Amino acid sequence: MAWASTWKMDIVGGDVWQAYRSSETPRVILFWHEALLPLLWHHRNQDLAVLVSDSRDGQYVGDLGLALGYRVIPGSSSKGATRALLKAVRALREGCSVGFSPDGPRGPRQTMKPGVILAAQRARAPIVPVHATSDRAWRLNSWDKFLIPKPFSRVRIFYGQPFTVGPGEQALADATATATSAMADLVSVEHGKTPP
Repeated sequence: MAWASTWKMDIVGGDVWQAYRSSETPRVILFWHEALLPLLWHHRNQDLAVLVSDSRDGQYVGDLGLALGYRVIPGSSSKGATRALLKAVRALREGCSVGFSPDGPRGPRQTMKPGVILAAQRARAPIVPVHATSDRAWRLNSWDKFLIPKPFSRVRIFYGQPFTVGPGEQALADATATATSAMADLVSVEHGKTPP
């Protein structure tokens, strides 16, 4: 990823992230699968874990994550989901923040699945929504329209307001709705709207 060092990074809401880093509070990092590459680069070597699919594509992502200083948790919503969830909860309880893409590994694109919210609930960890865009990028012809910023492009990282998940099924449902809304707000910046 040598070309990633040429990206110009703009951070919106970075004070939210810095506050959590300073407090060393373990948190769930919520992002759509398409934004994985610039987010992996931006958060490299920060003692984070990331949940990746145990498919062949997921193995590539896992290898990249390891090279960038991440702890990799294999699993997905379709295979090994329970085992991956338990590992993620354990990592959170041990004080390690964990990144989840709730629409991975196969979509539908930008569709919230409950595993990330459940992990945050069980670990009593706050959720931080994050998104990334680029002014010049390739988009793969894949289910997620995977984002690859071009060399020397401007990459923008957006942090939303953190929220927590209370106990019980209703709290889980409410937090899922909050997560869906928060991610929609962050994605809206790609369409010219002002970020929250």
